[in-house]
Amino acid sequence: MNGAADDGHRIHPALRGGPVYLDYNATTPVDPRVTEAMLPHLTGYFGNPSSGHLYGAEPRRALAGARTEVAVLVGAEPGEIVFTASGSEADLLATRGAVLASGAPRPHVVTQVTEHPAILESCRVLERLHGARVTVLPVDEEGLVDPAALGAALTHETVLVSVMAANNETGTLQPVAELAALAHEFGALFHCDAAQAVGKIPIDVKALGVDLLTVVGHKMYAPKGVAALYVREGVRLEPVTYGGGQENGLRAGTENVALAVALGTAARLAATELAAGSWERLTALRDDLHRRLDTGLPGRVRLNGPARQRLPNTLNLGIEGVLGHELLDAVPEIAASTGSACHEGTRTPSPALTAMGLPDDRASGALRLSLGRWTTEEDIAIAATALVRAATAYPEAPDTPVAVRASTPASPPRPDPA
Repeated sequence: MNGAADDGHRIHPALRGGPVYLDYNATTPVDPRVTEAMLPHLTGYFGNPSSGHLYGAEPRRALAGARTEVAVLVGAEPGEIVFTASGSEADLLATRGAVLASGAPRPHVVTQVTEHPAILESCRVLERLHGARVTVLPVDEEGLVDPAALGAALTHETVLVSVMAANNETGTLQPVAELAALAHEFGALFHCDAAQAVGKIPIDVKALGVDLLTVVGHKMYAPKGVAALYVREGVRLEPVTYGGGQENGLRAGTENVALAVALGTAARLAATELAAGSWERLTALRDDLHRRLDTGLPGRVRLNGPARQRLPNTLNLGIEGVLGHELLDAVPEIAASTGSACHEGTRTPSPALTAMGLPDDRASGALRLSLGRWTTEEDIAIAATALVRAATAYPEAPDTPVAVRASTPASPPRPDPA
C-alpha cells in the first residue's frame, strides 16, 4: 500500500505490503541509514570509549561525533548533550535533578496538565518524597498554556518550570520562549520536553531560552532505548545514576556507543531534511487528508486542537457518530491510534482532550493520525477512502452539520509562534 516518499527515499522495508502507517507520533521505523551507521559498533568496534588503548579510540571518536550531531540539531554545544536511555529518563534527570540540586527546603515546580506522564509522575514523586510543591497549570480549548497563568503561579521559591514543546496527541505548539523568559524573571530553570518536536520543526535552544531540553531517538527514526538531555552550561543537576564520571557525571555507566551513534545519525538526517523544508511536505499531506475526510463526511469532522499552531505532521480529529477505536477496528488498511501510546487500549477519554474541555464523547471519539518520512500521497488517498467508507456505515450522522475549523496550509511552524 505504501509507495516511494516524495523526498526520494525508498519505502521502508518494515512498511512494504503492510497497512498505511499513520502512527509516527507513537514511534518511527528506524531509518536504514541509521541502522547502517550503528552496526559497526555492535560488531568490530567493541571497546570501552573510556579506555586509553587502541580499542577505545574509535568508540570514543564515534561517541564524540554523535554528541556533536545532536548538539547541532538543537543549536547546543556538544558538551551540553547528555545521552540517556529514554525520554522518560531524560525528563527525570531534568526534573528531579534540578529540584534536588537547588537545595531549596520547599522547592516549587510548575508544569501543565497535558504534559507527558514522565513529567507529571516525576512531579508527584517530588511532592511525596522531597516535599516539593507542584503547580499544574490548565490549558485552553486548543491545549495552550496562558503565559499570564504561568506568571501568576511563579514565586521566588520556584526552582523549575517544565512545559513541553509539542503535544503528542494534538500537536499543539506551546509558546516556549515566552514561558521560559517568565520563568527566568523569577530565577527558575526552564525544562522543555521536545520529544515530539525535535526533527519535525526547527528547534534552537538558545532562541527558545531553555535551560534543559529532552530529545528522543525513537520519535526521529532512531531505535528505542536512546535519548538525550540538553543541559545548558552552568546548570547544576543531581545525577540520575551514581558511580563513574560518564556523561558529565550525570549518568554513570559505560555508554552505549551504538545507540548514541544511531541518535547522532538520526539527528544529522533530520537537520538535513529540515533545511530542505521537510515540514512543508508533511503539512501538505496532513491538510490533504483533512480535506478528503471533510469532503467525504460533510458536517461530521471536527478538528481537535489548533488549526495552525501545531506540528506539521499531526491531525487529531473526531468523526460525529462513531468512536475512534471502533473506526480503527473497521479499517485494517490503516495503522493509527486514538491518542497517546501511553494510554492506548484503555478505552477511556483522552486526558489531554479532556483537559482541553472536550466532552467525554468527543474525547473518546478522537483519532490521532500522524505522518512521517515515508508517508506518501498514495497513503493519504488510501487512508481517507478507508475512513470515509467505514464512517459512512455508521448511521448516527448529525441532523445539522457541525461547523468545522478550516485546515489551511500553515506558515513555517515554530514552538514559539508570535
